[in-house]
Amino acid sequence: MMMIIIIMIIIIIIIIIIIIIWYGCDTWSLTLREKRRLRVCENRVLRRVFGPKRDEVTGEWRKLHNEELNDLYSPPSIVKIEKN
Repeated sequence: MMMIIIIMIIIIIIIIIIIIIWYGCDTWSLTLREKRRLRVCENRVLRRVFGPKRDEVTGEWRKLHNEELNDLYSPPSIVKIEKN
């Protein structure tokens, strides 16, 4: 049940956020700072969707690292989509 909810949230992210960015990307010329901010925003949303992870060593809850987010969510990032 939880996996279905996560999949639905990812679909909503794709539909709302990425399509809006695709629509506006023809008129944007992004600076490096803006590209970094887009990546940070994308990672923040993905951390919200996937939630915290329990550390195997300490047993404490922690935020997911960027590499773990990339493993869980494999489509290209917003910045890579914007370049094309």
